[in-house]
Amino acid sequence: MWLELENVVRRFGVRAAVNGLSMRLAKGSIGCLLGPSGCGKTTALRCIAGFEPVDAGSIRAHGRVLASPEFHAAPESRQIGMVFQDYALFPHLTVTDNIAFGLHRMDRGKRKHRTEEILETVGLSEHRDHYPHQLSGGQQQRVALARALAPEPEIVLLDEPFSSLDVDLRERLGLEVRSVLKALNATALLVTHDQQEAFAVADLVGVMKDGQLEQWDSPYQLYHRPATRFVADFIGQGVFIAGEVVAAGTVQTELGVMRANGNGKWLTGRHVDLLLRPDDVIHDDASPLRAEVCQRAFRGAEFLYTLRLASGMQLLSLVPSHHDHAVGERIGIRIEPDHVVAFERD
Repeated sequence: MWLELENVVRRFGVRAAVNGLSMRLAKGSIGCLLGPSGCGKTTALRCIAGFEPVDAGSIRAHGRVLASPEFHAAPESRQIGMVFQDYALFPHLTVTDNIAFGLHRMDRGKRKHRTEEILETVGLSEHRDHYPHQLSGGQQQRVALARALAPEPEIVLLDEPFSSLDVDLRERLGLEVRSVLKALNATALLVTHDQQEAFAVADLVGVMKDGQLEQWDSPYQLYHRPATRFVADFIGQGVFIAGEVVAAGTVQTELGVMRANGNGKWLTGRHVDLLLRPDDVIHDDASPLRAEVCQRAFRGAEFLYTLRLASGMQLLSLVPSHHDHAVGERIGIRIEPDHVVAFERD
């Protein structure tokens, strides 16, 4: 593995901001630490970068120990590139000079060649002589990424790289950043609280809570097979419905009998909650099961409807936007879950 964290702990006084964090990232892979504010993801990134020591555990890159309680490699010796939240560009330097700043150890010819190469890769060749204030936020982000990539670091770290950009630009630039990182076969780790950003950029995402990793998995697995109730709540949207186990992997609910993937071997008679995603609830005018539209959010290609059954139970449903239903209208629905995950009743 190119980057390995094993039981990493970082304390501030009696509080452990990072509390036994373990993860592995292969060369050429893009990882992401995702979680709410205060979960420890930025502290973990700072430990990897060398800006914070570790109180327990170890951090290795390409087999080389970077940090342990007994050893702390200096940040400049770790061969790590860093893209900061505020980009940290030099306002008095051009795009070219900002990118070349970290290449001072190269001779002039190599430095010029590498700068031109990375300018081309990030699509900024025509802006080479511009200053940061002459660029858009997205272009500044690409300069920051180019500067971090120019010295060919072993690992690139990105700290909330799109937080200052608007929502539409975040997703588009996230895809651009992923494309650049993949083109260079770069190993990268970003931290963010935005799951759409994480899903757009990363191959593997780790959901953090209270300094610990709840699940380290692909975006698809996090969404469809969350390992814990916290991950199920944090990732995507959905509702929990009550059920009772009537046979192995079979749960009786108000909506009928469902097959469920349990995070345990549920005994018959056990009460559980099932996670239903909006794409599990299908609009169907021919269905005898009816629900009242309580709220609706227009999303262009689709509506996200909040629906209420006769019992008072509420569901979410994604419906193509040509099905335009008013609040208060009753519509037919059917339940078609591909992945239903059961959690023990709170």
